[in-house]
Amino acid sequence: MELDDLSQSGIRRIADYSPYLDQLAGLAQHMGLRQRSNLVDLEKSLHSYWSLGQNNILSWSPVDGGVSILVVPHYAVAEYTSPQANGLPPRLSPRFITELISGERRLSISQMEKVARLLEVEPIHIPLRQPLTGNVVETQIIEKMIQRYGINYVASRAVTLFDIVGFSLLTPFEQMTQLNSLSYSLNSAHAKMLEQDVNLNFARSSSGDGFYIWNRDDGLEASVNLYHLMHIVLADNAIARSKSRSRAVPRLRACFHVGSCYEFHQAEGLNPTMHDFIVGDVTIELARMIDGALPGQILVGDFMADIEKGVEEDEGYVDPNIDAVTFLKRAQGNLSQLSGMELSGERVTAIKCYLTGENMGGGQFNIRRLTIKDKHGLSRVAFNAKVNIYRETAKPILLGIQDRKLPTIPAL
Repeated sequence: MELDDLSQSGIRRIADYSPYLDQLAGLAQHMGLRQRSNLVDLEKSLHSYWSLGQNNILSWSPVDGGVSILVVPHYAVAEYTSPQANGLPPRLSPRFITELISGERRLSISQMEKVARLLEVEPIHIPLRQPLTGNVVETQIIEKMIQRYGINYVASRAVTLFDIVGFSLLTPFEQMTQLNSLSYSLNSAHAKMLEQDVNLNFARSSSGDGFYIWNRDDGLEASVNLYHLMHIVLADNAIARSKSRSRAVPRLRACFHVGSCYEFHQAEGLNPTMHDFIVGDVTIELARMIDGALPGQILVGDFMADIEKGVEEDEGYVDPNIDAVTFLKRAQGNLSQLSGMELSGERVTAIKCYLTGENMGGGQFNIRRLTIKDKHGLSRVAFNAKVNIYRETAKPILLGIQDRKLPTIPAL
């Protein structure tokens, strides 16, 4: 399979790129100038082979004098797993391709040669002015670069969906102002979390009536931080709604879920800007959950995820038994990192997040499983979530819907 060569195209010469290394400043600051310059040259080459999304970069391997990469046309990934002509079976199994675009992309030289034979492509050698050092930071940056210029499968990705209630009934001008207001709340919440030294490398993708939001970083802590971002976004929106005298601020409903997805990047026409996209089981479930969500409601999916915990004594340990209830307990456990945050000029003293249920007496509550039925007639289980944010002198911000106000629909 040969790659189309656009290197002489005038279109390619028009299109510039934004050095990805600049976006990885947190990692790159630990490197010397020569190392940084080396990786800038590498990214220029990767960007060229990516060719504005025409090709996908699948894997890489360090070799003498540079790196080797595997590059295939963007349509090849699907063709490898599709039945061949004359009724012949697919050349490669979907499982093989999924494993190839999951997790770490670095291969040994022998692994790359084997994969190249299976894909029927030749590895491409990229020479570098300086040999790679092989240190952890350098490898992490190259991994992120390779993933940026390919398709990535993530088995357990936490994603939040913010949906503007009644969006289709608004005038175009009101739609614009409400989307702009939601976008500001996202940026404002992100800034507030960074002020509290809570790292969050969030990405967004439009759903039409709102945004899908996810954390580009992996692991349990990254997923928990995303859940807390949802709280702060909803709080910022609630404060803005209380002050607004017009329909410029949206009424929101939100869902949170963990599931599998594919992530990829696309250029904006011929401009250097690149946007993140996400699609998969997790976005499908969120879209169906949001159909059954009430205005102002927060729903959490009934997930069972394998999320990397990254505990100190065993970095990279994966716990296969993290369900929604366990996840919320972890989220409540690290809320102290947000203490002292200011919302509308008032210092936050405490935040409580929990899944709601019936009062069993004696101060005990169960956790109610809700049946959400979408417009296609399909049903799924979700949990109703509440968030209470307490401030020093101002009234508390109460997000979500109380359990007693929900319709009594038995769970599956």
